[in-house]
Amino acid sequence: MNRKEEEVLELIRLNPYMSQQEMAERLGMSRPSLANMISGLIREGKVLGRAYMLPAGGTVVCIGGANVDRKFQLSEPLQMGTSNPVSAAKSAGGVARNVAENLGRLGHEVKLMSIVGRDNDWQTIEESSKPFMSLELTETQRDLPTGSYTAVLDTDGNMLFAMADMEICDYLDPEHLSRYEGQLLAASLIVMDLNCPAESVSYVQQLAESREIPLAVIAVSSPKIDRLGETLRGITWFICNKDEAEAYTGETIETEEQWRRTAWEFIDLGARNVAITWGENGVMAGNIQNIRHYSVKPAKVMRDVTGAGDAFTSALLHGYLNGFEFEDIVKAGLTNAAKTLHSPLTVRQELTASRLKEEMEEKE
Repeated sequence: MNRKEEEVLELIRLNPYMSQQEMAERLGMSRPSLANMISGLIREGKVLGRAYMLPAGGTVVCIGGANVDRKFQLSEPLQMGTSNPVSAAKSAGGVARNVAENLGRLGHEVKLMSIVGRDNDWQTIEESSKPFMSLELTETQRDLPTGSYTAVLDTDGNMLFAMADMEICDYLDPEHLSRYEGQLLAASLIVMDLNCPAESVSYVQQLAESREIPLAVIAVSSPKIDRLGETLRGITWFICNKDEAEAYTGETIETEEQWRRTAWEFIDLGARNVAITWGENGVMAGNIQNIRHYSVKPAKVMRDVTGAGDAFTSALLHGYLNGFEFEDIVKAGLTNAAKTLHSPLTVRQELTASRLKEEMEEKE
């Protein structure tokens, strides 16, 4: 391809519904010349015709948070009202970004759609993310800082509390997302976290339902669960933890039967598949055919709980995309989560598809 053809493909990639006249004006060429060029690209299979859809290639689009994680682990039990000795770590984070990196390491083609600041934190995120995902759908915002997540962990690595500044994700509104609708329509899977505004979640749900695009929605915290609407229609996978499930339904989960009943409620609301995690108690997961409890093996050594949930989600979706049996889909998620608990990093660096397969086959 020549340079002009590459520019045409880039415009189509960003907006497949752009008119030929607008495209010609953007490229500084005549409309007839552009029409001839597009016809050639269609003949070569580089464009799939009106509305100029590019071949999807199994791309996963992850929409939501991309931020810097700062973790402080206490060296001694917490004492309020005074300074506490800690060990500190800084890394790239954000639910959508973490899932994107996990999936990238597992061999999937992934694009991250997020909004970040033009600052040093974004440079940190960009440097560690770009080997595993495309950042072409991530935009920078001059007036706001990149999102941040700060967690305080106890001496055993359990989270005491966390603080998140994700105001910048409010700019991921429907108007912004609609500019990339072509990318969403061509995706093999859309993954969306609830850092996004409620209107955007609804927009993507409707798009996924009307065009039959697989959609996974990830609850990021109990306070943000209200960004999910009253219906779960259009959602292929809804993934949350016990606290988030309780916040959404307004019902307490104290027994296995209540846990299972909540999962059925999500199915009744329209989700095709559901997974509700409950720490060391395991996962309640299933679909209209069956919902069952999956236990977990207690971790002998736990370095850090941060990232375990995203690791579970990512490997579960990896199993789904690769056509695993349902039991193995959940097992993939649980295996990756358990191995991530042993890692000091939010996304473990040794993760590959073959490594995960070997780990799933390890004897209990």
